[in-house]
Amino acid sequence: MYTVDEVLEYVEEEDVKFVRLAFFDLRGVQKNISIMASQLQSAFENGVSFDASAIYGFETPEKSDLFLYPDSTTLSVLPWRPNTGKVVRMFCTIKHPDGTLYKKDCRTLLANAVKKARDEFGVEFSFGTEIEFYLFKLDEKGEPTKIPFDNASYMDIAPEDKGENIRREICFTLEQMGIQPEASHHEEGPGQNEIDFHYSDALTAADNAATFKWIVRTRASSAGLYADFSPKPLSDKAGSGFHINISCSDSSKKQNVLAGILNHAKELTCYMNCTENSYNRLGSCKAPCYIAWGYENRSTFIRVPATTTNSTRMEIRTADCECNPYIVFTLLIYAALDGIKNNLVPPEAVKENLFEKDSNCPTIPDTLDSAKKIAEKSSFIKEALGF
Repeated sequence: MYTVDEVLEYVEEEDVKFVRLAFFDLRGVQKNISIMASQLQSAFENGVSFDASAIYGFETPEKSDLFLYPDSTTLSVLPWRPNTGKVVRMFCTIKHPDGTLYKKDCRTLLANAVKKARDEFGVEFSFGTEIEFYLFKLDEKGEPTKIPFDNASYMDIAPEDKGENIRREICFTLEQMGIQPEASHHEEGPGQNEIDFHYSDALTAADNAATFKWIVRTRASSAGLYADFSPKPLSDKAGSGFHINISCSDSSKKQNVLAGILNHAKELTCYMNCTENSYNRLGSCKAPCYIAWGYENRSTFIRVPATTTNSTRMEIRTADCECNPYIVFTLLIYAALDGIKNNLVPPEAVKENLFEKDSNCPTIPDTLDSAKKIAEKSSFIKEALGF
């Protein structure tokens, strides 16, 4: 949590030569511009301009100048770059030329949701993520194939699990960047892996998830592999999820939070599952489609895990890694606040395995087109996102 002065001092004393200023488009794709360290003080004071019309979901050409202001608290050294002439990265806040905040800045959207929860409702939310991905081999031209790196299954060990060393390198790199991974293991699919994160505040959790995907791809590439985060890369194997654990600081509001999220599940779907491929994953292989909840039940939209502590944690199981974590976390907070505001009560917990039987429970949309139509008509979404 560095101040501006501390960052400037660090850059000067530690031989930093390049500063990467990172931000995100509306799909959650990370973008960046690299500036020389000598320009950092100006960036803090005056911002760094960029062409917003070239960024997905941003502005049109006639009004396209926006400015990046680095957030000093997010400083990270890139450990795979040389120690001489270091490279550091900071996430940025996006502003208009007059200094007003840009409403489509994903980090600002999430920061506003966090502020509303704290100031108006007196609650804070913690997030933890479980992120799955596949490792595939490259062909002789260096292009990705659909040939898995190994044929191991859930929680197998070496030598069947060939991803063990890569997961270790990923975890080491994350720790060097100040990010705390909690656990890692081989997942059900061949070449499929999972790394879980310790819980943190919403903005830090979203930053960590975005950084994680970048680190995984970087480390996989250096090992001659391709990291695939798509929801269903192999049609006959397990899909990859982005499981979101959320907890509320006020344990008495747990059921309201749960009910609020369930109540807005259909509207949330096109943001949690934002590609056509997403809907090939849902409904099987532990990827739920029923809007329900249950204790320890992995076939429901929300699972309340078994715990030995007085935890308020609940796990949302439908999201996948193509989502924009900043927007998804933003919408989950607003859905939770709606549940608290209106004192919503969830339906009874489901005990049955919904992958093996039909249910009267409502379902999330089964295509991207239908999910988009629901979101487009939603006053909740319009109010939460403001665009």
